[in-house]
Amino acid sequence: MGQLGFYICVPFAWLTRLFYSITGSYGLAIILFTLVVKLVFLPFQLKSKKSMLRMNRMQGKIKDIQTRYANNKEKQQQEMADLYAKEGINPMSGCLWSLLPFPVLIALYSIIRLPLRYLMMLSDDTIAKVTELATGLGYVTTERTGAYDQIYLAKFIHENWSSFAGKLEGLIDLNYNFLGMDLAAVAKDLFGQFPGGGWAVWGVMLLPVIAAAVQLAMSLVSMRANSAAESAGQGKMMMYMMPLITVWMGYTLPAALCVYWIANAAFSVVQEMVLNKHYNEILDREETDKEREKREKRYARYEKQRAMMEQYNTAREQSGKKKPQQSKPQQQKKREQGSGTNENGRIGQRPYARGRAFSEDHYGE
Repeated sequence: MGQLGFYICVPFAWLTRLFYSITGSYGLAIILFTLVVKLVFLPFQLKSKKSMLRMNRMQGKIKDIQTRYANNKEKQQQEMADLYAKEGINPMSGCLWSLLPFPVLIALYSIIRLPLRYLMMLSDDTIAKVTELATGLGYVTTERTGAYDQIYLAKFIHENWSSFAGKLEGLIDLNYNFLGMDLAAVAKDLFGQFPGGGWAVWGVMLLPVIAAAVQLAMSLVSMRANSAAESAGQGKMMMYMMPLITVWMGYTLPAALCVYWIANAAFSVVQEMVLNKHYNEILDREETDKEREKREKRYARYEKQRAMMEQYNTAREQSGKKKPQQSKPQQQKKREQGSGTNENGRIGQRPYARGRAFSEDHYGE
């Protein structure tokens, strides 16, 4: 991870370290970290949640527009835009906030994978000294450690803390044990010990399944508030795909991430239930005549602005097609020329009887 990624991880690492210093439990630190992050992002999600619920109530009108203008996509889009403007809805408002958990997950994964670098905030030189000291005490880097070398090094430090205490500034006695499980363990590495190994193995093996189940429950609560069309379409497919992806990732990544997924999904279930109830009550009140009148006034202003813009565009088009007017001397000269009439061609009242350019002397000497 580059320098930018380092500074993104710093506030999350500081928060995790703070909770670990307070609780002394790595698992509780991750749960409290998840709760605080949810509360920080909550104000940004409130408006999009209300907008989504309002849009769900408009599904009948949206389907009607799609049916009436099925063969006129341009008119359909215009009618949809008018409907959104009238109802005060931004259909894209929920897209950005739905992506917020991903940078948090990436940052937390870096903190878990590189505890000496991010959680303890040790420099490269200090990490090298810690590794040298651990190697002198019997620590061996093998292929099994790989990308998680700092995790196993942190566990070795915890097991031999008396040999490290006070020797290097910033070093933390990091205990990965939580409810009898090793949160630094990777579930796929424990298949050889299954079904034996007791709760230490069973617990780590069950964490990905629990994470997927809670995430499925969160999706069901969320889909219940969405429209039937969305539930039967792409949303329903994602509802089943995400838990499967969680199971796969849960068996290939450290168990601490499963604790984050479980806590995040559980908090999300509570958040969805509370917000759905709260905003549905608000939307019911907004259906009164007073609120409807406000929306109609807002829509009238929108229509007025659109009419003014169309009038302006029409005026510009007409001014571009209009021919330049001639000056008075030019108009007088044109009248004197008889609008191009050759009087030599006149016979009686017929000015062009012999042709516009007739001349009696054309063939003369």
